[in-house]
Amino acid sequence: MTESEQPPGQSQQWILQFCHGYDGPFLDCARQYAVLFKGTAYKVCTVYLTGAPSEKVVRGSASDEVLFLDYSSRDVRGLKLRAIRDIRRIAATRSFTACIAHRFKPVYVALLGTNLPVIGVHHAFGDYQRRSRQLFANYFRKRLALLGVSNAVRDDIRACLPSWPSERIETLYNRIDIEAVQAEQVSREVARDYLGLPQDAWVVGNVGRLHPDKDQATLIRGFALALPDLPAGSLLAIMGKGRLEASLKSLAVELGVAERVRFLGQISSGRNYFKAFDVFALTSDHEPFGMVLLEAMAASVPVICSECGGGAEVVQGTGELFPFAQPAALAHSLRALLPRAGDQLLVARRLRECFSDQAARERFWVLGWIAS
Repeated sequence: MTESEQPPGQSQQWILQFCHGYDGPFLDCARQYAVLFKGTAYKVCTVYLTGAPSEKVVRGSASDEVLFLDYSSRDVRGLKLRAIRDIRRIAATRSFTACIAHRFKPVYVALLGTNLPVIGVHHAFGDYQRRSRQLFANYFRKRLALLGVSNAVRDDIRACLPSWPSERIETLYNRIDIEAVQAEQVSREVARDYLGLPQDAWVVGNVGRLHPDKDQATLIRGFALALPDLPAGSLLAIMGKGRLEASLKSLAVELGVAERVRFLGQISSGRNYFKAFDVFALTSDHEPFGMVLLEAMAASVPVICSECGGGAEVVQGTGELFPFAQPAALAHSLRALLPRAGDQLLVARRLRECFSDQAARERFWVLGWIAS
């Protein structure tokens, strides 16, 4: 039913979702927030600040309407006056109740370009460390509420905005469509064949940019320390690309494990192949959340994570945690997971109760920031 077809006196209510772009995990972030309104009186219009129009993105956004402003990153530097005019024009086309804006630039543009209440969703640490951003947020605090994707991100924002009431800075975890993700994940045999991994090897998996933040150096060192106690022929498989590839390969040579470490490169739809791993290890420095942990858990793969940031919140109670940048502790965790597969019923329950679309929907409406 279109807005013009609504019964008299029942105008359609809309939510404006404003995203910086749809690269990497951010397309699914748009989907996550659009489905919060499934089965409600609201329709969702999702606007992408950067990125060319794409039918794939339209389908993946799970929204009633998708618009592309098609700016480049260079275009939205500075005051972003054109973007402000564009979002003001869009806001005038519908009866919008509120705006959900992902990351700081869309929050900035939405507040200056509309009179709507804005819910800012923050996916990283440090978004409000700058004094100018603190002043900006304080100026608009009457119609701004903030969400962190983990308690760690939430607490970082609260520390930057100490005068704000805590109930205006809350957590809404990232999540996955569990059934959809599991339906796309191929079997262990098919995944290993696709990735070129031996069917009979014990494989430690890792997915992420080859970047200092992901600390794959600790991963390689910990694997090398544990290797004598792991099954013969064990492998470490790292999925991803980045500027540290050469130095990480050199480290593997230096430690004498080059033949045991496989650099798989960038794999399209990598989460579909997580069943290739016997263990999944994330060694990041202060990970804001760690979506790959949820995808590994959905594949019934035991997980290990560094004990910092939002990743520790995901793994707590269902996997192994180790102190960040401690190879010996990581090696201990690898040995500890070797003889057991983990409690999959416990993992499935945690996914469902904490990191599913339904769990997020229930949590979001309890906040009361938008009238149900």
